[in-house]
Amino acid sequence: MANRLATSTSPYLLQHAENPVDWQEWGDAAFAEARERDVPVLLSVGYAACHWCHVMAHESFEDEEVADAVNGHFVAVKVDREERPDVDAVYMSATTALTGHGGWPMTCFLTPSGEPFYCGTYYPREQLLQVLEAVRETWGTRRAEVVGAADRIASRLREMGGPLGEVPVDADLVAGAVDRLATQFDAARGGFGGAPKFPPSMVLELLLRHHARTGSEAALAMAHRTCEAMARGGIYDQLAGGFARYSVDAAWVVPHFEKMLYDNAQLLRVYTHLWRSTGDRLARRIACETAEFLLRDLGTAEGGFASALDADTDGVEGLTYVWTPSELVAVLGEEDGRRAAQLLSVTGRGTFEHGTSTLQLLEDPADEAWWHAVRQRLLAARQERPQPARDDKVVTSWNGLALAALSDAGAVLGEPRLVDAGRRCAAFVLETHLVDGRLRRASRGGVVGAAAGVADDHGNLAEGLLALHQATGEARWLSAAGGLLDTALERFGDGMGGFHDTADDAEELFTRPRSQGDNAEPSGQSSLAGALMTYAALTGSSRHRAAADAALAASGLVASRDPRFAGWTLAVAEAGLAGPLQVAVVGGTAEQRAPLLLVARAAASPGLVTSHGTPDASGVPLLKGRPLVDGKPTAYVCRGFVCDAPVTSEEALAAALRVS
Repeated sequence: MANRLATSTSPYLLQHAENPVDWQEWGDAAFAEARERDVPVLLSVGYAACHWCHVMAHESFEDEEVADAVNGHFVAVKVDREERPDVDAVYMSATTALTGHGGWPMTCFLTPSGEPFYCGTYYPREQLLQVLEAVRETWGTRRAEVVGAADRIASRLREMGGPLGEVPVDADLVAGAVDRLATQFDAARGGFGGAPKFPPSMVLELLLRHHARTGSEAALAMAHRTCEAMARGGIYDQLAGGFARYSVDAAWVVPHFEKMLYDNAQLLRVYTHLWRSTGDRLARRIACETAEFLLRDLGTAEGGFASALDADTDGVEGLTYVWTPSELVAVLGEEDGRRAAQLLSVTGRGTFEHGTSTLQLLEDPADEAWWHAVRQRLLAARQERPQPARDDKVVTSWNGLALAALSDAGAVLGEPRLVDAGRRCAAFVLETHLVDGRLRRASRGGVVGAAAGVADDHGNLAEGLLALHQATGEARWLSAAGGLLDTALERFGDGMGGFHDTADDAEELFTRPRSQGDNAEPSGQSSLAGALMTYAALTGSSRHRAAADAALAASGLVASRDPRFAGWTLAVAEAGLAGPLQVAVVGGTAEQRAPLLLVARAAASPGLVTSHGTPDASGVPLLKGRPLVDGKPTAYVCRGFVCDAPVTSEEALAAALRVS
């Protein structure tokens, strides 16, 4: 046997292609080999930007003794969790159930039929060797016990993966969730809970929507404080823009340095909406800088967006990003270097490791022109350092999040360049990832992989296409979103209002995965609920609205118990409670319609949707039967397709939206 990862399209798997471990990709061949050799499967799951995955690779999987132990007694399978979220989900449920916690790298031992019987996460080399020997010995001498335990574990996980029952997500439940979030809020430092602290993107969107619908100042204050604290802390890249995955401390000072597309896409949308609600200059700046980070550092030649930048540089975490006072002086000179060190909280003792500091910007500089020049000089110097690796696979779901954020930000901030980037992204993903009418999960270098799209691929891409339709007025994006949602309803529904993560014709695992709550990104169920809600508002489809409400109810129990893990579910519920509030702008050129559209887009109602174009535009229901008034571009404000009198002035439209 030999390592069989060299032809993989996954950057994570390619990182292991030179290991002496005889890795192969997930598939029928691996399990057939395990049955033929009568050995267990060692399943290792991780992702390219994962720090501890790198550590375990160097400590263990590059080690000849470990390789001999694995190759002699196991079939070794590597999985990129970002390419195969279905495989990751079912075995992570087993790992969590057996150990009480999860994480990556994930290490599972399976029977040749794929059922897990022993699971863990990161193992140091010596501990891994002990585990390998113990599993080998147990498999050889107590096989019946192992197989019986695996069968019981699989059966229990199948039971746990069933629907939780319906709990309607109504106004009282949402209000209770916001009240519960207030008890977990860190008023001093922003965010929720203690260290490690993750950007609560979907919860922030919920709070902004709740404020817009109810006027709750408490909800707005939680969102505003958290956004400001993150933007000024070390978790935000003060030189290049963009957010790291999380902060290892409670004050946002020291990040885990990987930068993920899904985090930055969601946060771009949050800061855009915060600016819309408050006019806060910091929020607009962070939104613009984060958008620039996406375009500059994660954009691909084909028009999509890469998945991540690594946490490590040359095996050292944070090497690219941290500074000492003397390094600042070396780049900027004595006076500017000392001034920059004070502004950016770079101290002799350091805030990170070995006397180095992350960069914080705890207050705006008095001289913005000086800071702009210093920032550019520091960024140029940093570019001369070794840079983190980039995971350049294009994931459908995360590109949908980026598409939604760029379309929203471009429209609300008046930045058409961002909308154009959204167009390119949408065109590429639809052309490349939609194969014979079915979505695939990911591509790399313009070549699409074999892994099938999962529920959140459909929900997040549809959400992005609907945002792009609202930004551009182009009917093709609305139509494409409708097609994806119809596929999801047909293939992913559980018959009780909820959604499975995988299609009914997908590869069968030992259980069919179902995400019960939101985590780092919207779950398949909540992403589909959101896209269904928006599509219903844009088209008037009662079928899609009913499906959205049913999907929300299927997540209602999680939302009521722990709103931190139901942020997008609750944000979508806010849209349902506030809307649909529909604005159709007809007539003239896009430039002539722009003043009315800017007024409409300034409205923060979570139920707001917009369409614009020529009257009776083919495929755009909101524009049907909407004549111009006096030949001028005209706006119609409607609730559920019941419309007020049309208006032609910006002042009249603003007044109509206030009344609505």
